[in-house]
Amino acid sequence: MFDHLPKADANCPHRTRDYFIAGFTFFCVGLSLVIDGSASLETQNQLGVIAWIFLIGLLVGENKEVRMQVVIAVAFATAGEHFASIYMEGYTYRFENVPLYVPPGHGMVYLTAVALARSRFFLMNAKTLATFVIVTGSLWSLWGVSGIPEQGDQVGAFLFVIFVICLFKGRSPMVYLGAFFICTWLEIVGTAAGTWKWASIEPVFNWSQGNPPSGVAAWYCLVDAVAIGFAPIFLIGLQKLGNWYKTITH
Repeated sequence: MFDHLPKADANCPHRTRDYFIAGFTFFCVGLSLVIDGSASLETQNQLGVIAWIFLIGLLVGENKEVRMQVVIAVAFATAGEHFASIYMEGYTYRFENVPLYVPPGHGMVYLTAVALARSRFFLMNAKTLATFVIVTGSLWSLWGVSGIPEQGDQVGAFLFVIFVICLFKGRSPMVYLGAFFICTWLEIVGTAAGTWKWASIEPVFNWSQGNPPSGVAAWYCLVDAVAIGFAPIFLIGLQKLGNWYKTITH
């Protein structure tokens, strides 16, 4: 069933850095969202400055390909935030803005998904983790459309189907697995703290929508796919631009 996932290998690399990135981001995300749940706009902006410092620090030890992926993820996700939140009002932040910590936060979240995907623990337990994610996500989605919760979640069930398709057919299933854990964490903490709230009715199809939707990780998988797919193109373009510049200046 999960033959496309990496096989367990006792010799797979062990990088303490990967666990540090993941642990640091999980902690910072949780703390920041809880603080912002009742903070002033000034404090929210300060969190943004700190988040940029943290992201830059985490990128110091990464290669140029991962750095470019993070840059693309930040740009694409930030544009998506303004469209989905400010324009479409699919979800709304406390001050009806996109907080300054959100762009660098997306960078840290993406980097965490990558770090988890390449970690020894994930590589050794890929099939077990995939099974856990699918079972957990399925139960959450079924609960959302069962009629039991007051706020239904048709959107979440639809998104989870998309997530599963990405997991089986996507180019980077391990990254998507990592994204499920960090994204589910931040969505649960953020909505519980009141940092943002998802609209009970999705604005395009008028479907019921949970707070958060059960399959919300699918949106983050889209960000990951765009970052991974376009990074090589941008790197080649930058290299050609550099070569052209050297040619005209010599």
